[in-house]
Amino acid sequence: MLNFEIQYNHMSNIHYITSDTIDLNVINDILTFRKKLQLSTKAQDSIVKCRTYLDTKMASHKDPIYGINTGFGSLYNVKINSKNLTKLQENLMKSHACGTGDEVPRDIVKLMLLLKIQSLSYGHSGSQLETVERLIDFYNNDILPVVYTQGSLGASGDLAPLAHLSLPLIGDGEVWYKGEVRKSKEILAKYNWKPIELKSKEGLALLNGTQFMSAYGIHLLLKSFKLTYLADAIGALSIDAYDGRIEPFNELVHLVRPHNGQLKVAKRIRTFLDGSELITQKKKHVQDPYSFRCIPQVHGATNDTLEFVKKTFVTEINSVTDNPNIFISEDKIISGGNFHGQPLALALDYLKIAMAEIGNISERRTFQLVSGNRGLPPFLVDNPGLNSGFMIPQYTAASIVSANKQLATPASVDSIVSSNGQEDHVSMGANAATQAFQLIYNVERVLAIEILNASQALHFRLPLKTSPFLETLLKAYRKDIPFIKEDEFLHDDIVASISFLTTVTIDNEEFLS
Repeated sequence: MLNFEIQYNHMSNIHYITSDTIDLNVINDILTFRKKLQLSTKAQDSIVKCRTYLDTKMASHKDPIYGINTGFGSLYNVKINSKNLTKLQENLMKSHACGTGDEVPRDIVKLMLLLKIQSLSYGHSGSQLETVERLIDFYNNDILPVVYTQGSLGASGDLAPLAHLSLPLIGDGEVWYKGEVRKSKEILAKYNWKPIELKSKEGLALLNGTQFMSAYGIHLLLKSFKLTYLADAIGALSIDAYDGRIEPFNELVHLVRPHNGQLKVAKRIRTFLDGSELITQKKKHVQDPYSFRCIPQVHGATNDTLEFVKKTFVTEINSVTDNPNIFISEDKIISGGNFHGQPLALALDYLKIAMAEIGNISERRTFQLVSGNRGLPPFLVDNPGLNSGFMIPQYTAASIVSANKQLATPASVDSIVSSNGQEDHVSMGANAATQAFQLIYNVERVLAIEILNASQALHFRLPLKTSPFLETLLKAYRKDIPFIKEDEFLHDDIVASISFLTTVTIDNEEFLS
């Protein structure tokens, strides 16, 4: 089995939540090796000091402080009696848990927990230490709240999804536990955990924030970096399958237009094709179609976009995004707007457009491979006519690419007034996140169809072979997806191809560099 192993220092099975920044490598490490979370002493101190400051402030402060002793949203002027502050936070949690639609995938829910814990650990949110540690208990024991995809406007935080994420703290809502959905109160009882008694401001600390959008973004960034690497490898297979030329990948071409992504992709293609018998054979044609010749320019632009999106999301997951924010040294509690998802909405829309183009150009290469050009049989099968061969997988790829063009329409250009006019501009970043999820998994399907076609086409180039690297890739692929001699049930081969792309691992230096 081809195995591009991800190399990490994972001597410890514990990741300590600290005030240090985390990045994609750290998160991938935590997820890949299923590390447990634990608060560092510094993080514990920050959380306790902030909570103590807020309790002291509330004991002497009689004026309204938004979200701490007032109502929420357009009810910000309604003062709440100190005896009802716990009830206020619980009511907030329950009333906002009105998500609907599909369930959020559990691996993304787990990321939401991780990112919420990270944000609360900075000590600007006023959470109890007990609350944060219970979230860690959920994470470490794979107790994953049932969260729904619809309900967030991407401003005032991801309110509805985060309400569902937080409900189990007080014994409400449902969780996934050992493969089934259970009532949260049942799981609390199983572990002898008492429901958290929320203090002032804690409901807002939990519900305000961008962890729904951020978790989707981080998950999809990791997937996108992997898919763009695979797109380069599959594109190199297609170049050889199509009897393409190597000259467009010469470094000289790219040094005179030195976009970072373009340079990186051209180098990758040269490396992937090094030693190929096919790429060095004499060519009858002087140029290749753009979908082959311009891989560095198109794939490279997507790589550059991923770097921009990565910067945005790494900044976000190392930030405090609830409201109001508490500043102990300055003795200030400030109501601001860090929950607004505009930076993420724009980044997710950009990610959608960039990844849609990976699928778009991939489908064009598939189209060229089945068109009966360059000595290949029409639809990559013997006896075309009697056999339809690979005619219809290209249809499937085309339909997916068309759907992606619709999904790539920016969500962030929309806004709908909410909360009786108080929240009069929202980002719609949550919609961008769920659209990006559909789109990027669609791209994986399109690439799976391309490798299915490219591997089939390379059979007709024998006895000449592609490069040693790509032959290794083909050998691993052929363990599950054989050469197709005559028409058969191709759905299963596409599913197996998708599974191959999903399960193959890649060296970290290539994957996220």
